[in-house]
Order: sequence, then C-alpha cells, then structure tokens
Amino acid sequence: MTHHILSIHAHPDDMEILSGGTLALLAEKGHRITVVTMTPGDCGSAEYGPEEIAAMRREEAAAGAAMIGAEYQCAEFRDLAIFNDDTSRRRVVELIRAIRPEIILTSAPTDYHCDHEATSVLVRDACFAVSAPNYHTGVAAPLDSIPHLYYMDSVEGTDRDGAPIRPDFGVNIEPFFAKKRDMLAAHASQRNWLLRQHGMDDYLRTMEEWTHHRGQSLGVKYAEGFRQYKHHPYPTSPLLQDLVGEALLR
Repeated sequence: MTHHILSIHAHPDDMEILSGGTLALLAEKGHRITVVTMTPGDCGSAEYGPEEIAAMRREEAAAGAAMIGAEYQCAEFRDLAIFNDDTSRRRVVELIRAIRPEIILTSAPTDYHCDHEATSVLVRDACFAVSAPNYHTGVAAPLDSIPHLYYMDSVEGTDRDGAPIRPDFGVNIEPFFAKKRDMLAAHASQRNWLLRQHGMDDYLRTMEEWTHHRGQSLGVKYAEGFRQYKHHPYPTSPLLQDLVGEALLR
C-alpha cells in the first residue's frame, strides 16, 4: 500500500538538509511525496532583491524535489513573517486539506530560526484542525482524520542553547546520501548567502557533517532523526517507522 507524505518546512533547502535522504528512500519505495516551503526564501540574498531571489529559489526547490519525483509547492508566506495566528492557520489548514497526506514531516518546535519554530507550531495546530468540518478555510474538504505528524531534527540537532535534542528514532540514509547531496546542490543560489549570514564556507560539506554526526549517534555513517508528535488526539501508530523498514534506527 502506498502513502502520501507531505514535507513542510520553512524555506527552500531546509527539507533537503534535514529529511532529504528519508524522502528519497520513501520515494524509491513508491510512496507519493509533496514538498512545501512556507516561504520562497525571499530574504536569502544580499545580491538580489526579494522577488528576484524568490523566483530563483522556487525553481531550485522544484528542481530538488523533482530528483525524487516529488511535487513542490510554496505556501507564499514571507521570510521572517510567519506567525501563529488565525489567518495563517487557516491558510495552512487549507493547504493540507488540498494535499491530503497521511504523514506530515515538519520543522522542530525548538530551532535556531523563528520561521522554523513558527512553521512547527502552525503545522501542529493545523493538523488538529484539518478534520474539524466547522473550521472553514476555503474550497478543500476536511480530512477524515488527523495525519501522522513527525518533527525533523533541528539544525545541528540542538536547541537554541546548544543542548542536544534526541530523536525518537533515526533513518539510515547511507544508500541515499548521494541523492540527498544532489538535491541540496540544486540550491546553488544559497552558497554566497550562507557564507555571509551563517559562516558556512561550503553548505554541502556542512550538511554532510551534520548528517554524519546524527548517524554516529545512531551507529551508522549517515542518518536523519525524527520525533513523533503523539499528544491526544494525534495518531500514535508508528506509520513512518514502518514505511522506512530496515532503515529504521532506534
């Protein structure tokens, strides 16, 4: 049986850094993948204006997703302007209702960037609302049930104070690491920005170091970590864990 998995994170390249290998694995198994970024990365440049860099980054995100046969959409919020309010929640609920996934992967609730944290809480609360028929959002019909919800690792696997955040489980992505790297390499416009703003001389090498660090913590070369959100009434069955099969790391 195939499933529809939605990866929704804040910016173009976040998915590739934090869950690209797992999504490549799931795509190879025949599952349908949709990738959504909350913003088009319109503030991610010191060389181009917001509309120009946004257009470039939408194309890069679509190209990265296409490498695993995934569909890409942008929710068209703007960088540093994602907030947990009713208007934003209804937009995210409508998006999820239109996509209709069984599994959602989203950003960690504690991370270095306000857009990551706001995305996390918006998606969490939207998942609760997608099956509430009286919460009107647009044209898409309510879902029959709340999707399975998982948080990706935070950047570097730590909270804002640098303390490690342990995943519930990991996914061994060593066979898919080259694909993950190629997907991230599609985001070529970010090299200069990440060097200027983040001090990353080589964002591909930095991603490899982070993925290797998570892998070492789980006994393999490369891994991605996840936590399942299980509060009432969200699903608690291990659907994603079952789908990754032998790649599951506990």
